Parts: sequence; C-alpha cells; structure tokens
Amino acid sequence: MNKKIIDNYSFEKTLYETGIELIAGTDEAGRGPLAGPVVAACVIMPKYERIEGVDDSKKLSEKKRYMLYDKIMESAISVGVGVIDEKVIDEINILNATKRAFEEAYSNLKIKPQHVLIDALDGILKDTPKTVIIKGDSLSYQIAAASIIAKVTRDRMMIEYDELYPAYNFKKHKGYGTKEHVKAIIEYGPCSLHRRTFLKNIKGIEL
Repeated sequence: MNKKIIDNYSFEKTLYETGIELIAGTDEAGRGPLAGPVVAACVIMPKYERIEGVDDSKKLSEKKRYMLYDKIMESAISVGVGVIDEKVIDEINILNATKRAFEEAYSNLKIKPQHVLIDALDGILKDTPKTVIIKGDSLSYQIAAASIIAKVTRDRMMIEYDELYPAYNFKKHKGYGTKEHVKAIIEYGPCSLHRRTFLKNIKGIEL
C-alpha cells in the first residue's frame, strides 16, 4: 500500500475510516460539444486499490485513457454508464440532461454503493448519501476512474459516428467546437447528431 497515494485521496480515506466499504465516484464527459451525447459513469473501485496513472481524464493522453479504461473495467466492483443523446439535450437543456445521465449511470450499477462522490454537480441522487466535490476528478480516485470511463465511452461512440457522417471528422474532435468542425457545419449544414441549441448562436450556421 502506497501511503502517499492514499493521502492524495483523502475523501475516500475519511469514508473508509468510518466503516464505509463501497464508495462510488461519478463524472461526465461531453457537456460542451456541439454534437453527440453527454455520457456519465458511476464506478465503484475496491477499497484502497490504486491503479497507477488514474487521474482526471483531461490530463491523460488518448492512449493512456484507453489503457486505463481496460484496467478499471477489469478491477471495478461495479460500473454504470448513462447516455443522454443530443435530441434530449435540446429538449431539456444540457444541465438537466447531465443530471439525467448521472442518475442513469447510478441506476445501472449492479451493486449499489454506501456513499457516492460526485464531481461538481449538485441536486442529484437525492436519497443517496453523497459528497459533491469541486474538481473532484483531480481529488478523488473514484471520480477520476469514472471520468476515464465516461470519456472513453463517449469518444468511442463519436468514432463510430464518424463512419456515418465522415464529412465532420468526428473521430478527430469528438464533436467539440473546433474551427474545423464549425467550418464543416457551415459547409454541409448540421447532421442529426448536432445539438441545435448549441448551434443557434454561431454565425454562418443555418438551422
């Protein structure tokens, strides 16, 4: 057991010391893109287990995320994923869609945790013991693991969508609003994956 690593994740350590054994972390990917779903993951990792390299998914290379995804899936006690598509995002707005993705991810866990650590989003899982942590994907091992699962799951979806809509190059930017992506939308118009509510204020795009 590496004491230095455990001390870096004081939220889990404090809960473990109170007798709680099953802690879940939950995080999302895809709140900001112009296209595709928002994806949340809820992950329960074994007590005090540490997979080297697990961190906020935004700090990791794609290759590293994919490698850690496999290790997390092999080691996790339970993993739940929630996917809310672009049409629902347009209907209920991205904040409510993100909350729904978190709730769906939690409901898809086969084993329910005693406590959930949530990255920066309040107002969800109202009947569940929880702690909301700002920048939790950098401060909680469980949340960091969830951030990797959510990110890789969404990225793989966008790579598959690229085969259906090759003009937009989704495999490269994963639906985020890069110059290349915006240029493609202006040239070809939006496809069924684009979030209309995200495009309406971008100059040059006709809906």
